[in-house]
Amino acid sequence: MRRISMMAGVVAASVCVAGPAFAVDATQVGRRIGYKEQDLKPGLDVRVGLGGYTGELDNETGVGGLFGINAIAQASPLLGVEVGYEGQRIPIDDARVRDGQHIFRNNGTLLGKLGPVIKDKLHPFVGLGVGLSYLDSSSGSEPIYSNDWQTELPLAAGVDYRVGSLFAGVRGTYRLVGGEELTTVPGTTDDAKGSLFNGNITVGGRF
Repeated sequence: MRRISMMAGVVAASVCVAGPAFAVDATQVGRRIGYKEQDLKPGLDVRVGLGGYTGELDNETGVGGLFGINAIAQASPLLGVEVGYEGQRIPIDDARVRDGQHIFRNNGTLLGKLGPVIKDKLHPFVGLGVGLSYLDSSSGSEPIYSNDWQTELPLAAGVDYRVGSLFAGVRGTYRLVGGEELTTVPGTTDDAKGSLFNGNITVGGRF
């Protein structure tokens, strides 16, 4: 967990330092690649999708739906930043607890995005950020499952399609997670480990 936390701190610092540096040359770069001023406006998006844990945690949990809302800003023609909330209900599929149990994941994430806008329409991107989730296990899963804080290092890739100030897109996010004390591997006292993979569709606008 200490290593993940250190990595998360480095990423956050990099995003904060890189944003102003890129913003200095935003106008000149924008002119060269045909970037429009409206593309630098801040905005909001909402997203829905599906996903779940990998590794040992995948053996005891299922695929769950998610909903998110994010504030987005373009620091420069190539560099964007988003911050927001994501809620997810992950079902528990574990013989040690009764049916119908679940984990509510409440997440906050800061993500830096890098990618060009192609022909004023397509915006492919990759992203790197930091996140923190609170995992709230249903009461019927106790004491096998517990509530837990989970640090996350999200790696994202996707593409948006823009029509004026509106856009829609798809993305996948793979999250390296740390500090899992959610549950143990069946038959042992070892903490179950894993990462998190989510895929979603996004709609939003810039104002």
